[in-house]
Amino acid sequence: MGKEENILSVKDLQTSFFIDDGSEVKAVDGVTFDVPKGKTIGIVGESGSGKSITALSILKLIDNPGKIKGGQILYKGDNLVDYNERKMRKIRGNQISMIFQEPMTSLNPTYTVGEQISESYKIHQGLGKKESKRKVIEMLKLVGIPSPEKRIDQYPFELSGGMRQRVMIAMALACRPEMLIADEPTTALDVTIQAQILELIKELQDELGMSVIMITHDLGVVAETCDYVAVMYCGKVVEYADVRTLFKNPRHPYTVGLLNSLPRSDVDQEELIPIKGTVPSPDEMPTGCRFAPRCPFATEKCHNELPELEQIGLGEQIRCWIYTDEWTGDPEVKVYEP
Repeated sequence: MGKEENILSVKDLQTSFFIDDGSEVKAVDGVTFDVPKGKTIGIVGESGSGKSITALSILKLIDNPGKIKGGQILYKGDNLVDYNERKMRKIRGNQISMIFQEPMTSLNPTYTVGEQISESYKIHQGLGKKESKRKVIEMLKLVGIPSPEKRIDQYPFELSGGMRQRVMIAMALACRPEMLIADEPTTALDVTIQAQILELIKELQDELGMSVIMITHDLGVVAETCDYVAVMYCGKVVEYADVRTLFKNPRHPYTVGLLNSLPRSDVDQEELIPIKGTVPSPDEMPTGCRFAPRCPFATEKCHNELPELEQIGLGEQIRCWIYTDEWTGDPEVKVYEP
């Protein structure tokens, strides 16, 4: 990643859920990535890949029976894993904020929009009622909500989906955080509103100098908004690269499968090419490479041994036997034909 300074470094993060029968489900299993200052990293993958659990782990919002088992979450050099709840409350919403997936369930239906946004000012900045109200109106204007003096006294159910998402962004950015985690910020919004929300996040990022973690399953969103991409599958990062490299020359068979399943306008395409098979259940993980049961290039070694995340280029990382000296499959295999 060159000489860029990282605001966040996640190293070997492990988050598990412990079931009543005593078994352990490894939702995040050794995840590693960096977030450079002022840049956007996308975390992509199918549902169940561990994207949201990774985000919640960073803010230590994992409830029982979940637990962060190991690894480091280094924020400006401090390991958040060691922080107690009191110290984390000073970080959440103040230095690191999060936009959650579904605003209708994340916003409290019994409080007005103004009351919910002003809470950050009262907790983190100790502002009074009058000053908080002025700042809330300012934030609602910033995120493009018309008539903010009126909206401040409305409840979430009185707003459209796009409006509620803008309120969530206003809440997340109220204290001008240094880092924003956006978990599927355009889910359930129509295409026009999606574009507006993504453009808004980008504008605010440029204005505030924020770093952003963009969690999504939509590779179109990644192409539009991200500088770097971490591709996750079954709780592990399988490929990491800058966004141009990933789209121009994807290497991991799973990344290739995701890209092949997208509609393309530059080639004659009669039908989409889905990835065969399904994501395995977290409590029934394959012994070797997690993707091996769905991979067209898998060898016996792939089914029996899990590859490490290896550096293969300038800032590129991949978890795949094809790119190691120990590869025993077809030497002519080409994973991607652009």
